[in-house]
Amino acid sequence: MPAPRRYQLRKEAVGVVLRNLPWVFREHLSSAANVFADGDWLRLVDGTNKIIGYGIYEADGAIAIRVLRTGPVRPDAAWLREALKTAIAKRGELAKHTDGIRLVHGESDGIPAVVADRFGDTLVVQSYSRGADALARFTARALANELGIPNVVLRPAHRRRTASPEPRVVRGTPPDIAQFTEDGVTYAVDLAGGQKSGTYLDLRGLRRAIAATDLRGKRVLNLFSFSGMLGRAAELAGAAHITNVDASERALAFAAAHHATDPARHAYVTADIFKWLPTLGADELYDVVIVDPPAMTSHMAQVPAVLAGYKKLYRAAAPHVRPGGVLVAACCTSRIERTVFHETVAKALGDAFERVRELPLEVDHPVGFPQADYLKIGWWRRR
Repeated sequence: MPAPRRYQLRKEAVGVVLRNLPWVFREHLSSAANVFADGDWLRLVDGTNKIIGYGIYEADGAIAIRVLRTGPVRPDAAWLREALKTAIAKRGELAKHTDGIRLVHGESDGIPAVVADRFGDTLVVQSYSRGADALARFTARALANELGIPNVVLRPAHRRRTASPEPRVVRGTPPDIAQFTEDGVTYAVDLAGGQKSGTYLDLRGLRRAIAATDLRGKRVLNLFSFSGMLGRAAELAGAAHITNVDASERALAFAAAHHATDPARHAYVTADIFKWLPTLGADELYDVVIVDPPAMTSHMAQVPAVLAGYKKLYRAAAPHVRPGGVLVAACCTSRIERTVFHETVAKALGDAFERVRELPLEVDHPVGFPQADYLKIGWWRRR
């Protein structure tokens, strides 16, 4: 592990670390931090020169220091091995039902700025800070050895931020298209051009909820459909017709190739959904409308505009839900609190809808601190 540099925290930042919060924001730093380079490891001390923790410095953005661990003991390989062992154990029950698992979920698993997703026989490990690249490399090899995963892809932060963010092959021959099985259903992952590590494992609960719903003879509108996994779940539930809409032509082509067992039941529309929805005819009604937009901001200052966008989106989708039908409202914008999101949807939908269900978080996406509670999914029924 890199040798840490000493940094004396201001009083407010000392309180952040002692409360076991994972981030020190830039507004809490003194000018002495200006000497550090992006990715430097820091030994964090208080005004008495007592070591209160260790962290990774980030030169840009609101997060200035990601806390590695608290206390005077320096992070080492043994510390990281123990964190990985704990993370694997938490997912033991889930592993009985799927080999599509997020094995490491960053700060919430005690490994800052590192995520590791398993897709069957392929592991994809990413870091989100240059200083966490070493953690990501160790994580990739340790998980592959422990779980016997033959193919390993590493996407370090220093490569992800370049114009050509080519991944690094750590082990084996990773395929362009990986596969994993979830509750006996096979899904495909576009490793060559997919979002994040290739797909969204955090939507497992929604896939299961859709697949468990009796949709025989029903019509489904799948907005922001990406690679069509939710469309596949709807087909498994018996849906007669699924319209998948996304701005990415590549994602829709992937959906058609890999997630439509019966192609006759699927339609694909490439469009900007905010512009497309208002053009949908009033007689276009669906039994299930899924609205799962991507994260719209990571900045608090933009939250009011994002909430206005959500309200416009759900207001436009509401008229196309058949009476007795369901609108699934999802939000993955971490800056928007859970209650605020549900209140925004309620205002957009009006008295014609009631929220009958909120899907729980997945065990492999634990919430270790308030900002990690990013995914909200409500199940709204039209009266």
